[in-house]
Amino acid sequence: MQEARTLAPKPLKIARSPKIKPMKLATWNVNSLAVRLPQLLDWLTANPVDAIVLQETKLTDDKFPHEALLEAGYQVQWFGQKTYNGVALISRQPATDVIKNITGFADEQARAIAGTLQDGQLGEVRVIGCYFPNGQAPDSEKFTYKMNWLQGLQTWLKDELRNHPHTVLMGDFNIAPTDDDVYDPVGWKDQIHCTPQERAHFQQLIALGFVDAFRLFEQPPKPWSWWDYRNLAFRKNQGLRIDHILVSDALKAKVKACVIDKQPRRNERPSDHAPVVVELGH
Repeated sequence: MQEARTLAPKPLKIARSPKIKPMKLATWNVNSLAVRLPQLLDWLTANPVDAIVLQETKLTDDKFPHEALLEAGYQVQWFGQKTYNGVALISRQPATDVIKNITGFADEQARAIAGTLQDGQLGEVRVIGCYFPNGQAPDSEKFTYKMNWLQGLQTWLKDELRNHPHTVLMGDFNIAPTDDDVYDPVGWKDQIHCTPQERAHFQQLIALGFVDAFRLFEQPPKPWSWWDYRNLAFRKNQGLRIDHILVSDALKAKVKACVIDKQPRRNERPSDHAPVVVELGH
């Protein structure tokens, strides 16, 4: 009689869903895209974000290098002017409902751009990139313009948040929100970027329904995003944190990381600003 064989059961094949990557967004004041385009393309290759907003492109619309970015796999919306300012929204997927400059605020300067992106996890995400006015000095006409611009921004953002619960506001704010964002709080006290008026406006933005994504995490000491070209400021790490990413309250629980990438500041002929990157996901 032939001995019966016991067949080992075949292992079950478990279907594994593909890992969903977080949405990565970035902001960078490039301080002249004509000069920094190769650095931007290199950075995007090493850091393939879903979208990045740029400030101080310093290009008129007809000079914007959109073809180079298209070849790199990115869609582009841009808004420039001669010599100064200029902003752009660069994204993997096309942006919709694009707005250039602050709705309801008359302004000849190219300082704001917004668009809606689609994400597999988060759905619609409204991305707003801004180059806040510098302000020059607290007693100047440019400071008055900055105050008016900030008020116009807040009024516009109320509508944006109402229409887009998932909103990310990024850019060069030209505001150091607290003394922890300044290498020398005593020396910078009441100076431009650190005045009580500017800091009050930053807190008013938060009160609209935003949170500072960078401060959701424990960060290294002296986490600056800008260093003056003069006086060996970068080598001495004498800087300010004036580039920010604010996420709406509805996205707060989705923030997985937020970092400042200081590496590009070490480049030859760098921008004086470093990129800031946020990750959003479940």
